[in-house]
Amino acid sequence: MQARGVERAVWLGLGAVIAVVVLAGLWSARGRRVDDAPPVLGALPAFTLTERSGREIGRDELAGQPWVADFIFTRCTSMCPALSTRMAALRRELRARGVRARFVSFTVDPSHDTPEVLRTYAARYAADDDWLFVTGERDALYRLIGDGFRLSVAERPPDQADDSGDLITHSDRFVLVDGEGRIRGYYHATEPDGMTALLRDVAALQPQG
Repeated sequence: MQARGVERAVWLGLGAVIAVVVLAGLWSARGRRVDDAPPVLGALPAFTLTERSGREIGRDELAGQPWVADFIFTRCTSMCPALSTRMAALRRELRARGVRARFVSFTVDPSHDTPEVLRTYAARYAADDDWLFVTGERDALYRLIGDGFRLSVAERPPDQADDSGDLITHSDRFVLVDGEGRIRGYYHATEPDGMTALLRDVAALQPQG
């Protein structure tokens, strides 16, 4: 009789655990649906930089639809080619899904990455007019990245280059910005889960009407 009581208690306890797990899953699913817009994480300041075409580009010129930013430099031999390859793949996937967005690659090496150099680099990735490559004055760029995007960027002394020989360290995050210039998410470009989340969030920010 006592054994039956213990067995019953065990099954009741197991049932309670299962119920808690199921309820937690339902709560998580209700907390963020696939079509929910991501939260506002901050706002970019006004800025004016130079696109590879030679025209000036700023926050106001990018208004109206979501855009994805990344940070690269053309002399980079480590992660930058991978970032640009991922950006190109993201662009193709969004186009295939009929999702509208723009893409902006900011150089962190403006003394070298002139509009002409960026045009050559962009051609490697078949970038059209919806994928912008921008440069500008170093302090303005670094201020925008640090204070606006809230990401790190720094130059290393020549004797402190990393294993690849790169003298500039910067973030590998993609940043999602909405049509009003507000930051809506940060995503690890090298992680599949990050790209899945970014695809979902860009779709959720499509202009209505």
